[in-house]
Amino acid sequence: MNHKALLLWIFLQCAAALFSSALGENAVLKGEDSGLDELSTDGRALDGAVKYNMRKSLDLEHEGCYLQAGKKDCLQECGFNATAKTIFIIHGWTMSGMFESWMHKLVAAVMRRESEANVVVVDWIAMAQQLYPDAVNHTQNVGLDIAAMINWLQDEQQLPLEKVHLIGYSLGAHVAGYAGMYVRGTIGRITGLDPAGPMFEGVEEQRRLSPDDADFVDVLHTYTREALGVSIGIQQPIGDIDIYPNGGDVQPGCALGDVLAVAGNFMEVMKCEHERAVHLFVDSLMNKDHMSFAFQCTGPDRFKKGICLSCRKNRCNNIGYNTRKMRKRRNSKMYLKTRADTPFGGYHYQMKMHVFNRKEADHADPTFHVKLYGAHNDTANIFVDVHDGAVGLNLTNTFLVFTEDEIGDLLKIQLSWEGDSESWNSVWKNIKKTFWSWNTKPPKPVLEVRRIRVKAGETQKKFTFCAQDPGKTEISPGESVTFVKCRDGWEVKPRKRLPM
Repeated sequence: MNHKALLLWIFLQCAAALFSSALGENAVLKGEDSGLDELSTDGRALDGAVKYNMRKSLDLEHEGCYLQAGKKDCLQECGFNATAKTIFIIHGWTMSGMFESWMHKLVAAVMRRESEANVVVVDWIAMAQQLYPDAVNHTQNVGLDIAAMINWLQDEQQLPLEKVHLIGYSLGAHVAGYAGMYVRGTIGRITGLDPAGPMFEGVEEQRRLSPDDADFVDVLHTYTREALGVSIGIQQPIGDIDIYPNGGDVQPGCALGDVLAVAGNFMEVMKCEHERAVHLFVDSLMNKDHMSFAFQCTGPDRFKKGICLSCRKNRCNNIGYNTRKMRKRRNSKMYLKTRADTPFGGYHYQMKMHVFNRKEADHADPTFHVKLYGAHNDTANIFVDVHDGAVGLNLTNTFLVFTEDEIGDLLKIQLSWEGDSESWNSVWKNIKKTFWSWNTKPPKPVLEVRRIRVKAGETQKKFTFCAQDPGKTEISPGESVTFVKCRDGWEVKPRKRLPM
C-alpha cells in the first residue's frame, strides 16, 4: 500500500468512527450530568440545557459552582467578581458525553495565570453529544444562550464586556462566534482553537466565527490538511489574526509513527493535530518566559523559505494567550515552527547564501547541512531545505533554519556538503549521476560559498558570516566550510520592537 493510499484509508477509518460511532472528543468535571430529553431548535431559551460551571478551586475534582441567569443568589455563592476578567471556555463536539483531559489542563492553566478571573466552563454536552451535523445545528442556540447569560451579567453586575474573553475549541469556536454576534455590545476577545472545518468552510461570516464577533478575534489553526475534500480544522482565515503553527499542517510529534508508538490507534493521529491548538494555548499560559513568535506571511511556502521573519509594522506577534491586539486588520495570516512538546517555542533564522558554480557542478544537486555554534549551545547538523527542490547555482538561496533550543549569540556556522554515501538520498543521487555518465566516474563538482547572511527572527538582529579561512571558500561532496562573523554592511542595529 503506497503512502497516499494508506493516508486515505486511515482518514476513512477515522471519519467513519468520528461521524457514526460512539467514540468522542471530550472527561466530565466531577458532578456534572449531561442528560437532555428534548432540545430547543427555534432559537428560544434552552431551559437550562447549557450549564455554566464557575471554577472555584484548582482542584478539578471539586464540582465548582453553577451560574444561572435570573438567579442572583448564585452570583454571591459563586463569588463572581464583575471587576475581574471573565473567561468562558467552550468545548466542541463529543460522542462520549465527557470532557477530555485537555479541558482540565486548560482550566488549570487559565486559573493559575489569571488567579482573580471568573473562569466559567460552558457545558453544552447534551447538544454536542450527537451526530456531528446535529451538533452543528445546535451551535447557534448555544451561542444565543451564552449571549443571554452575558447580557444578564451586564444587567445585574454591570459586567464590562471589554474584560470578557471567550475561548472555544473546534465546534466551540463557532459557538463563541454566535455568542459574540448576539450579545448586547461587543465582547473584548474571542480565541478560536482550531475551529471546526466541516460545514463551516467557505460559508458566510454570519454562520461561523468571524472578526466582527468581538473587538479582537485570534485563531490558531493546527489541522488544515485536507482529505476527501474535508479538513477537520477550518483552513480559511476567519479572525483578525490567524496563526498557522507549522503551516497548519503536520504538527511535530503527531506523525503516524510517533502517535501509533504511544497510543496504538488511528483516532489519536487526528486528535493529536486537532488538539495541538489547545496545548499551544496552554503552553502560552504556563511558559510566559518562553513565548513563541509568529510572523506575518502570505503563505506557508514563502515562510518556509525564511522570507517572512520581519517584525516591522506589526508583522510579528506572540501566539496563544499572549497574542496582542494590533491595529484593526482582518485575516492577517501568521506562521511559525514549533517543537514537538512543551515548551513549544523555538528560534527562527533566515539564511541567505550565494552558491557559485566553480567546476563540473552543472548537475551537482548538492545536499547541504548547517551546524550553528552559539555562546551557550551548539546545534546538530540541520538540513538546508531551500523548498524549491534543489539548491540554485549562481543564485542566492534563501532558507529557514529552526532550532529547538536557545544557543545564545550565534558565533559560527559550519556548512557541509553531504558525501555520496552519507545518506540514501545522496547514494541515489550518485547512482543517477554515474548512470548518465555511462558508468564512468563523474568528475568531482566544486561549488563556492563566500558568505552567509543571517537574520534572527526572535531578536531581529542581522549578521554576515564570512569564511573563517579566506582561501577556503570552495566546497565539494564530503567537505565543509566554516564561517565566522564579519562586517560587510549587513551587521546593523536592530529596529526597535514593541514589548511582547
